[in-house]
Amino acid sequence: MAQVIEGIAASNGVAIAKAYKLVDPDLSFDQVTIDDVQAEKDRVSAAFSVSKTDLEQIRDKAVQNMGADEAEVFTAHIMVLEDPELIGGIENAIETDKINAEAALKNVTDMYISMFEGMADDNPYMAERAADIRDVTKRVLSHLLGKSLPNPALIKEEVIIVAKDMTPSDTAQLDRQYVKGFITDLGGRTAHAAIMARTLEIPAVVGTGNASSLINDDDQMILNGLDGFAIVDPTDVQTQEAQAKGAAYEAQKAEWAKLKNERSVSADGKQFIVGSNIGTPKDLTGVLESGSEGIGLYRTEFLYMDSAELPTEEDQFQAYKAVLEGMSDKPVTVRTMDIGGDKNLPYLPLPKEDNPFMGYRAIRISLDRTDIFKTQLRALLRASVYGELWIMFPMIATIQEFRAARDIFEAEKAKLIAEGVAVSDDIKLGIMIEIPAAALLADRFAQEVDFFSIGTNDLIAYTMAADRGNENVSYLYQPYNPSILRIIKMVIDAAHKYGKFVAMCGEMAGDQIAVPILVGMGLDEFSMSSTSVLQTRALMKRLNTVQMAELAGRALNLDTNDEVKALVEAEVYAN
Repeated sequence: MAQVIEGIAASNGVAIAKAYKLVDPDLSFDQVTIDDVQAEKDRVSAAFSVSKTDLEQIRDKAVQNMGADEAEVFTAHIMVLEDPELIGGIENAIETDKINAEAALKNVTDMYISMFEGMADDNPYMAERAADIRDVTKRVLSHLLGKSLPNPALIKEEVIIVAKDMTPSDTAQLDRQYVKGFITDLGGRTAHAAIMARTLEIPAVVGTGNASSLINDDDQMILNGLDGFAIVDPTDVQTQEAQAKGAAYEAQKAEWAKLKNERSVSADGKQFIVGSNIGTPKDLTGVLESGSEGIGLYRTEFLYMDSAELPTEEDQFQAYKAVLEGMSDKPVTVRTMDIGGDKNLPYLPLPKEDNPFMGYRAIRISLDRTDIFKTQLRALLRASVYGELWIMFPMIATIQEFRAARDIFEAEKAKLIAEGVAVSDDIKLGIMIEIPAAALLADRFAQEVDFFSIGTNDLIAYTMAADRGNENVSYLYQPYNPSILRIIKMVIDAAHKYGKFVAMCGEMAGDQIAVPILVGMGLDEFSMSSTSVLQTRALMKRLNTVQMAELAGRALNLDTNDEVKALVEAEVYAN
């Protein structure tokens, strides 16, 4: 009998395939005394050999999907498997203690893990080493126990992945040829995995609560990423309906594609900018294919997260130069390092905090560690001559913070000019509006900055006092709540009063319910996942800004998120 599982629509599309559970098997075992020592050693040798073959295949797939740098983690895992001290220690434990291979493996690797974790406070690389050994141990143990360890990079048939959660590294390994979508127990639309799913253009449904316990391997299923549900063991009628809906969506995408080289203009002729959010220069392909009119958010923290040490000025310069050149004369807004919260660096230990999302992160680190900040600014300044560069500072709460960051920028600019280095004289400096304190002082900030970029993901979380990663309060992630809309309207009005440009780079910018309201409020730039650009441009062509201004005014005076959503659906989408 067909079973419907509801969740959050995180990435558009419809998929029909069998389930592939990305859930670790039970790897528990008993320690037993053995008689045949050589047989246990042979089992260890075989398990290590098969594990190495696995990891070589995974590494090759990761190189294809993510690039050689990101695949280096798997090279490190292979090196663990080739470590003679580790193998010798396990064989010695088998021989000395007369224990089975599973127990010897765990006893020895636990010792190494404890040792490296004990040194992690003084040397953060040791934490990585411990993590490498832990991952490799799990793989070897799975082979010793004859259990299949799921890995998305090894999938060779069309499937829908079912998981408790998807890490960014899981998602990065997905092969679109075979993985047709995924459904998870946890997560929301703003989770990194959801954003990556939209980049990969595969449907995703997240936050179901229990999909991984309700769905079995090889269950036939429908995944509807448009409406946020899955059907397990669908009827023929349900399958036909899903096929029709999927075909209609693909036809709609083909229509949107015709707008690739057009400008983003409303029905009554008002022009907007619809741009893309990116994480690395590799994302440029999707940006250019989408017809984006600029990059509204370049998340530079991935330069730091994908490196084993702080990226050099030259490394950063080359990355920024590639993006600016790739976008030709279109604007590129670069966010300075936003490390902290859920984005930590093993080589830059941060203090342990009860609430890191509201702690030592982003501009707060940059203003404290000015050596890191100056290196990034110098790289940006050097790259500025290759395109139209806008720089924004994240997590600004006070005007003093902006002034301090601006002063460091101006000082580094003067130094480079004195050194004879070419620097653009038309770099825009702005801030992200994501802390309510900054939003409330938007009229004062607008007199000092060149532009605002509203980061709605954090702005909503901070305004609603709700951690967007906490499933217990996920219902409070309400982008249409009138309180959020009023803050956004206040920021836009303050910027325009002083002739300043205002963008939005949070996920709300590509939200098809929010767009009509934001058009009515007069937002200048909408920046989103590249896969949402053409859909948003198509929607804008239908909207009359005078009518949308009236709609926005009505929305501001409603009471709830649901009332605003119902209003937009009735006024914009009813026909």
